[in-house]
Amino acid sequence: MTFPSLDTISNPDQDAAREAHELISFRAGGQEFCVDVIAVREIRGWTATTPLPQSPDYVSGVINLRGAVLPVVDLSARLGLGPTDPTRRSVIIVVQIGTRLVGVLVDGVSDILSIARDEIQPAPDISCEIVSDFVNGIVSIDGRLMSWILLERILPDTSEAAA
Repeated sequence: MTFPSLDTISNPDQDAAREAHELISFRAGGQEFCVDVIAVREIRGWTATTPLPQSPDYVSGVINLRGAVLPVVDLSARLGLGPTDPTRRSVIIVVQIGTRLVGVLVDGVSDILSIARDEIQPAPDISCEIVSDFVNGIVSIDGRLMSWILLERILPDTSEAAA
C-alpha cells in the first residue's frame, strides 16, 4: 500500500491563491483598467450615441443594439478623468450589470488576462470612498499597474435614485 507524498496533497489555501481570474484590460482616460471577463457580452467598435436629456454627464447617450436601447457610460468621465473624445479606435464594451446591459465607452481594449488571486492587491486605503467604490483591486502586469473596476458601481442604484 502506498500513501501520497506531502507534495501531492492539495492545500486548499494554496489552491484558492492560485485560482485564476479572467480579466479584460483596456485603456480609459490615459490609464489602464480591467474588468471580469464574465460580465462582458461583446466588444463593439465606436458608434455615435443619441444623447438623453437630463442624464448624468458620464452617460454619453444610447445606441440601438439589435433592437434594444442600450445606455452608454463614458468610463473616463464616470471615474473623474474627464470626458472621452471618441476616435476610430474607441470601443464600447457591452457588459451585464445585474439584470441590465450597459455599454462602457473606453479608448481601446488591450488584452485578456489570467490573474491568480494572490497577484491581486487590495485598493490602497487613502480615506477616499470613491476609490473603494469603484476599485476591486490593483493588478500588476509586466511592471504596469491597473485598477480592477467594479462594474456594479458604474451606474447608480435605481432604488437609491428613487429614494
